[in-house]
Amino acid sequence: MHWYLLFMAIAAEVAGTTFMKLSAGFTKLVPSILLVVCYLVSLSMLNLALKGISVSVAYAIWSGVGTAFVAGIGWALFGEQITAFKVVCIVLIIAGVVGLNLREGSHGKTEISSRQEVSTNITALKKK
Repeated sequence: MHWYLLFMAIAAEVAGTTFMKLSAGFTKLVPSILLVVCYLVSLSMLNLALKGISVSVAYAIWSGVGTAFVAGIGWALFGEQITAFKVVCIVLIIAGVVGLNLREGSHGKTEISSRQEVSTNITALKKK
């Protein structure tokens, strides 16, 4: 459920950024309203997703995947130039997101329990 909320947050953020471009600096009313609505939805969904996904991973995915999609939309809809360098950078963003997911999935709970053990040990030492 939390991952679904995160992907909804990404979709709303991408839509909001697209409407930002279409609003022409808040000079067009309908795209301006839609960008505000999309960002409110995006941040609300991201907030709910954080109940089940660590903030470092959720934010990296939200911003990284959003950036990659917006770059594609800029190229496809707005005729922005895409260079080999931009493609390499987008691939690196995606690789970073995948890397965070793999790391979190295999070690996230172990790192938390290790921190809890350290905290417990410190408390025990203070009592002596």
